[in-house]
Amino acid sequence: MSNQFDPYREALVIEQATVWPETLTSAPQDPAAREQIAARLHADPAQAAELEYVRLHAGFQRKITVTAEDWERLEKGSLEETVAVRDNDEVQMTNDERMTKSE
Repeated sequence: MSNQFDPYREALVIEQATVWPETLTSAPQDPAAREQIAARLHADPAQAAELEYVRLHAGFQRKITVTAEDWERLEKGSLEETVAVRDNDEVQMTNDERMTKSE
């Protein structure tokens, strides 16, 4: 099977698998952290660097092998999300302060 996102096969995915190569030493070893990372990868499979669809009896298994590129993208995304949340909190605080002053 090809190593690219396929909307047809994606619609028939009934199982997900995530492969963690031993060579990817920068990734966390904690199973809970790995579950979260796997969930983020499978939430947007078109962005995965190594994607494979394995034919099953009733559909397909989506198999993503985590790469250094994926890990860097997710780390960068986490940092951007943290900054966005912080910025949004600051904006919200500023709006709350305005409302308090106007009362």
